Amino acid sequence: MLENWLPFLFYALFAAAIPASMIAMTFVLPRRPVARTRQKMLPFESGVSRDAPSRERRFTVSFYLTAILFILFDIEIVFLYPLAVQLDALGWFGLAELLVFIGILAVAYVYIWRKGALNWH
Repeated sequence: MLENWLPFLFYALFAAAIPASMIAMTFVLPRRPVARTRQKMLPFESGVSRDAPSRERRFTVSFYLTAILFILFDIEIVFLYPLAVQLDALGWFGLAELLVFIGILAVAYVYIWRKGALNWH
């Protein structure tokens, strides 16, 4: 029974080793001196200073459109994982279903690309 859980154990150890090694490296590697000036200590978010006038702090619609499209395609790509896991059991029908799904995503991508939704102004 242990051999069934061995890959999961290796994966869990590897997943825990990455953040642990990153934290350990912050103590091992020397820090470079940083001059703390007033300008560097000001709050800064998304390329806009917090003290900027409200007219400069507004984001264009294309910013939100790009973010929504990224989330939409990201969520749709997640649906490929269960299909890929069961592809061997589904056989040719699963392969056809996978190709239709990727085709729909490709058509949607080309459509939004042609409409200029991905152009940054």
